[in-house]
Amino acid sequence: MTVELITTRDYEARTGYRTLAPAKLNEIKVEETSEMLLYEELSRARIRDLEEGVRAQRARSGPRAARRWTKVARWATRRAERLQA
Repeated sequence: MTVELITTRDYEARTGYRTLAPAKLNEIKVEETSEMLLYEELSRARIRDLEEGVRAQRARSGPRAARRWTKVARWATRRAERLQA
């Protein structure tokens, strides 16, 4: 007895019958892919929000940092003058 190997494609071509398994697999892949893309887009949106918050905070703290360093520079200048005298 011999057995002839036959692929799914050959079987479908000979019988005209198409299985539903590949369609279901494709649906699952599309759902998983779109779900993954949704999570990816959400994470990108969170990152953009965080970056915008950091930019706003830097804009507010820039003048404050300049004032702080100006005070430190004045203090260092006065201390240096006192130690040289």
